[in-house]
Amino acid sequence: MNYKEHLAEEMKNSEFKKAFEEEKRLLALSCAIIEAREKRGLTQKELAEKSHVTQQQLSKIENGVNCNMLTFIKVSNALGLGLTFST
Repeated sequence: MNYKEHLAEEMKNSEFKKAFEEEKRLLALSCAIIEAREKRGLTQKELAEKSHVTQQQLSKIENGVNCNMLTFIKVSNALGLGLTFST
């Protein structure tokens, strides 16, 4: 069984699918923040200072480690990014 087949089988489990989709969204946010930071020529330290968060908090965001929404909002605001929620 290859990866795609294994994933398709696992996605039949609703709990797995929910966790997978949550991680996918978290990683998409992380990638968007990294891309925006690099596009603006900022280091993690510079963006952290501009966001009023620690460099360690920013690193966790960029590495897809779960953090609180306030930290995401601070970093997004410092980059001029908007967060959109939908159902």
